This record gives sequence, C-alpha cells and structure tokens, in this order.
Amino acid sequence: RAAGAAIRLIRDGDIAGVIEAAKTAETGIDMYIGIGGAAEGVLAAAALRSIGGQFLGRLTPLNDEQRRRAAAMGITDLKQIYTLEDMVCGDVIFAATGITDGTMLDGVKFNGRCVETHSVVMRSASKTVRRVHSSYDIAASAIASA
Repeated sequence: RAAGAAIRLIRDGDIAGVIEAAKTAETGIDMYIGIGGAAEGVLAAAALRSIGGQFLGRLTPLNDEQRRRAAAMGITDLKQIYTLEDMVCGDVIFAATGITDGTMLDGVKFNGRCVETHSVVMRSASKTVRRVHSSYDIAASAIASA
C-alpha cells in the first residue's frame, strides 16, 4: 500500500478473483495472490487458459492428511512451482453456473414458477467466452419428469 498498490481483500471466490485479474482493462486488477484448494487452482488455471493470463502456484498442505494425499498422487516435491501449462493442457472447456450472487455470476433466482440461472462457458482452443442466461419453468419440468 505504501508503494501505491490498491489491495482488495476477498473472503471467498478464488476462481472469480483469478478471472477478474485476467481482465485488467475492465477490472483494474493486475494480480491475484491467495491460498485456495488444489481443485480451485486447476479450475482457475482452466479459465485462464481460455481467456489468457499467467499462473504460478504450489501446493500448501495444511496437515498430514493433505501431505499423504499429495504423496498418493505422486507429488514428492511440495516446493515445486506449477505453471499454467503444468496445471492444464490441450483444449480446455471451463463452465460455471452461479448458485449465489458473486462478482462473476448472478445466483439462482426464483420468480413464481420460473427459475433463472446465469452461467459462463469458456473454451481455450477458440478463446471464446459465452454467457448463458437460462429460464426454467418449474411446472413444465415436473410434468416432463413424471
């Protein structure tokens, strides 16, 4: 902060935070630093591969059980730094649907007998980002499944 950097603290939303950092022109965010789960790291890397960006990460097991799980997956060097290419390769598709409102997606909305969802689908090969706003008629779904 003394150097003039703005800091935005977030409580959750690791993946959305990483994606916001990749869209610097829109968000003004240049970098994301944090500790999250390994699964979230892979998902964030998949999104970055689709929209562009850089990724450096390493495992930070918090207890013996997490260290055992890493060893069972063949990970022996817990200080290894993983790049985007280490995390995901080839053609990657990232998809997410908002459950609760967040910075990236609106959550599920109930309007009478209609349910609305907001999703995003990204593909690395074509560098496309598709936003999907869907409406579901609850009554029609109940009839169809009967």
